[in-house]
Amino acid sequence: MSVDVTPLRVSRDYRFLTASSVISGFGSFLTYVAVPFQIKDLTGSALAVGLLGATELVPLVVCGLWGGALADAMDRRKLVVSTEAASALLSVLLLVNALMPHPLLWPIYALTAAFAAVNGLQRPSREAIVPRIVPPDLVVPAGALQWLLGSFTQIAGPALGGVLVATTGPTVSYVADAATFVISCGFLLQLKPSPQGEDAEGASLRGIAAGWRYARSRQELIGTYVVDIAAMTFAMPTALFPFLADHLHASWSLGLLYAAPAVGSALISLTSGWTKHVHRHGLAVIWAAGAWGVAIALVAATQQVWIVVACLAAAGAADAVSGVFRMSIWNQTIPDALRGRLAGIEMLSFSSGPILGQIRAGSMAALRGPVFSVGFGGVACVGAVIGLAAWLPGFRRYDARTDAHAGAVRAERLAAHAEPSL
Repeated sequence: MSVDVTPLRVSRDYRFLTASSVISGFGSFLTYVAVPFQIKDLTGSALAVGLLGATELVPLVVCGLWGGALADAMDRRKLVVSTEAASALLSVLLLVNALMPHPLLWPIYALTAAFAAVNGLQRPSREAIVPRIVPPDLVVPAGALQWLLGSFTQIAGPALGGVLVATTGPTVSYVADAATFVISCGFLLQLKPSPQGEDAEGASLRGIAAGWRYARSRQELIGTYVVDIAAMTFAMPTALFPFLADHLHASWSLGLLYAAPAVGSALISLTSGWTKHVHRHGLAVIWAAGAWGVAIALVAATQQVWIVVACLAAAGAADAVSGVFRMSIWNQTIPDALRGRLAGIEMLSFSSGPILGQIRAGSMAALRGPVFSVGFGGVACVGAVIGLAAWLPGFRRYDARTDAHAGAVRAERLAAHAEPSL
């Protein structure tokens, strides 16, 4: 049941990439709390907070797809380093606005959109590097480790972020975020180059279309995308946490609400040794996404702070299970030549869902109140997951032991790792 840390032991580059992710992720979660808090402080509007998602959606879609094409056409390390440096600059600009005597609202939206664009350009390359730097039989443990360490940043970052914004406002959070991006760049510069072969296709709309056609041809990939999008669109309540804390008459609990899902995720990830014994990954994702919806629905059924925190932790545990097995399907079955473009599609699936969820949650809360919005979303999530599971039998039946794509990709990577490169 213990976590398998073998990928960290055997791969130098995986250690550097993981350190970068943890450090920059911690700072990003400080900003993740500070931005909606600042907008709430400036406007007092749930709709204004929910509109953060609207500002992020288009740049995330466009740059995520283009970032995937770039990841299959250029050195992935160079792209990751340059976008990390750009993120540091954006954090500084958020700080400049926050230090003004009367901070403006529009720069917050504009810079949030820019963050989404930079993240869209970077994330496919960061994800596509992983299968190159760990052996094929360590792909699932590497995914579980990424989720575990990400969970700890989600615990520590929002918990500290809640304290910082309550005591100092958003400025200290923005300073810390910029510093973590700079430190992260130092780790990323230690990675070995990750260039494409001489016959790699240049980034183009035709290449992006080829990636989409490949994804659409496989039900097990479609399932990983649409189930997560549905779960997050209907049942992602984070935009409403500042208002939920007020409803619970516990403003002090804001940091706990943000951190609780990550606590549940970490508890699952700490026992992730069991994941390598699960082979029906699609079925595991379906059950986990349904459990997420149930837990979110229960959040709306109580006014007890600690029960709400417990339900959010349970939701986070379910999300971790879903994430580990979605990542396993991606890394086990997609050939390297398409890995960047498919990583771009993956990033859109797990990033656009929360963005759409913010828009839905904020809009519905403006009409019917935050509690109704949270409860409706949880119930709708369960219904959507059941419908999608019935629609995608290939996703339900996916088995890593017998899937032809998984076998072909494993042979490809065993050949690549036969040469000493770790």
